[in-house]
Amino acid sequence: LREMEEELKYAPLPFRNQMMSKIRAYRRDLSMFQREMRSTDLGLGHGSQSDIKYGIFSTENEQSTNLQSQRVLLLQGTDSLNRASQSIERSHRIAAETDQIGTDIIEELGEQREQLERTKSRV
Repeated sequence: LREMEEELKYAPLPFRNQMMSKIRAYRRDLSMFQREMRSTDLGLGHGSQSDIKYGIFSTENEQSTNLQSQRVLLLQGTDSLNRASQSIERSHRIAAETDQIGTDIIEELGEQREQLERTKSRV
């Protein structure tokens, strides 16, 4: 979670706001799970051996959670890049259409000018 918060310092503002709320939710969930784990008897008994096992499970779960959060961030980043690429493509299409419309208008104005000049010369 700390690494995610650090990454968010450099993220775009809309993405940052969205992810901060998710990180807060992750923190709440993590606190809830930690409280639940403390209050739950794993049936391992007390002693150094159970503490070692709990430590191993805790480390494995933490690594798994870190990997999952990194995957989520990667997928969200990819999704954001895809949306940006689609937006750029739409912008390029609109620019090309606008350019074509401008060219058509210039040609039409040229024809109208010729008509006006012919009409003026006849008058």
